[in-house]
Amino acid sequence: MKKHFIASLIFLSANSLNAQNRIVDKYGQLSVKGNYIKSQYGDTVQLRGMSLFWSQWMGQYYNEDAIKWLQDDWKCTIIRAAMGVEMGGYLTNPETEKKKIIQVVDAAIALGMYVIIDYHSHEAHINPDEARKFFGEMALKYGKSPNVLYELFNEPLKDVSWEKDIKPYEELVIKEIRKYDPDNIIICGTRQWSQLVNEAASNPIKDPNVVYTLHYYAATHKQWLRDEAKAAMDKGVALFVSEFGTCDASGNGSLDLEESKLWFRFLDKYKISWCNWSVADKEEAASILTPGASGEGGWTNSQLTESGKFIKKEMVEKNSVVLKKTSAK
Repeated sequence: MKKHFIASLIFLSANSLNAQNRIVDKYGQLSVKGNYIKSQYGDTVQLRGMSLFWSQWMGQYYNEDAIKWLQDDWKCTIIRAAMGVEMGGYLTNPETEKKKIIQVVDAAIALGMYVIIDYHSHEAHINPDEARKFFGEMALKYGKSPNVLYELFNEPLKDVSWEKDIKPYEELVIKEIRKYDPDNIIICGTRQWSQLVNEAASNPIKDPNVVYTLHYYAATHKQWLRDEAKAAMDKGVALFVSEFGTCDASGNGSLDLEESKLWFRFLDKYKISWCNWSVADKEEAASILTPGASGEGGWTNSQLTESGKFIKKEMVEKNSVVLKKTSAK
């Protein structure tokens, strides 16, 4: 009898621990209200998580073990699956790259995490039919899952037009997604590597559950970009930092942790969700892992880069508070 009692306690304890990490159980279906992402219960939502690296070059981290480690050890509440499109990515090997995305999305759903399906391209508008086909398939497959967000255009370049190039492309893809998924949030890239959000806010996409992508690298993008973000929000739109780094815009160079802290204060003030770039062991400043770190998680502190340690600390401290409230709910 005592053995059965102890076994029951272990089972309940494990389930309780698991429940603490299941952010989707807390927030459910997300929607956009003014400047904010809201849960289906009315909470204002701020998600903090990681972005995977270009899928064609760091596919070893596109698996459930790595995602679970990020959830359990890093307290990630969202993961961004960055499907490379050009340069040997989806346009060249569609089934191979799509399979990696499906593995990550299925893992996130099983773990109760939110997940971004990111079309990781700088020139997605050049091949709109390929994007429309891909997102139509993803929406048909995952449209009933509240875990999923769609990111249509990672970083449009500087010398394209929001009005003539980016917005029409995104409207076309949104129309395809909405055939199968009427309500999951769609993240729309903005001009100049997803920085000029105020331009998009001046001529917004007419969909109630759209947010605009703001990307920054702390050593390069400083107060002027926070001012750009505030100007966009003053026009009533919601923002999502689906990618940022603690270093300069090249993904390398010295870290600027003081500027990173200013950004975190800004994001927390306005409840803007974020994903850090990136889960990679590439030898560059933006990577969170040192070369050779396992593809299945289990990373020790010595396998984390300076940026990795900094980001993990921020995420664990702040997400643990949210997840604790999740457990108590």
